[in-house]
Amino acid sequence: MCRAVAQPLQGGVCPGMADIMTGSDPKNLIRIARESGGDTSVAPLNLGERVRELRKAKGWTLEQAAGHAGLARSTLSKIENGQMSPTYEALKKLAEGLSISVPQLFTPPSRAQVSGRMAVTKAGEGQGHATATYEHELLGGTLRTKQMLPYRARIRARSFEEFDGWVRHDGEEFLYVLTGVIRLYTEFYEPVDLRRGDSAYYDASMGHNVISLSDEDATILWVTSLV
Repeated sequence: MCRAVAQPLQGGVCPGMADIMTGSDPKNLIRIARESGGDTSVAPLNLGERVRELRKAKGWTLEQAAGHAGLARSTLSKIENGQMSPTYEALKKLAEGLSISVPQLFTPPSRAQVSGRMAVTKAGEGQGHATATYEHELLGGTLRTKQMLPYRARIRARSFEEFDGWVRHDGEEFLYVLTGVIRLYTEFYEPVDLRRGDSAYYDASMGHNVISLSDEDATILWVTSLV
């Protein structure tokens, strides 16, 4: 999505994105971003505690949860207290009663940890990078190990031929038109014209390019996933 006409793709990822961030190989940047999320070890799951957490999250008493699951109150109590190993049928009823799948009974909840991270980018203060086709302004650049890469782009290109083939990179991408009119080309769909307030969400590994149809360069907000 972000390279000059004369720049070759590096491993299928646009070099402009690398220049915006640190100037190193963008494939490594994405890998580092994905691997630097901290410790991924998972503690053994206690089924009884997990069931109790799920029940309390719904605000149900033992009687209410047992009624939803079609189990005896005593059976549910024994499961929660680790006094019995439920059969698959009991697990199936329990999952249906809690409106989840059986595997979710054995999936630990995500850590309720608030990082409190925040970055503010005032207008015109983002990190800039210009190519022959796009002019980018990286937003939220002070935060490291982000899961999204947001940036504002001014679309200079006026024809598909200005690109050296399709742009492709890992992740998914969201595009929102701020000003002007653009044409979004994608590898598997017909071109679509988008105006101010229009948006698109797509698989970024699918070839894609954007050109401006306006007399003035159109501007868009792009958000690329890094996970």
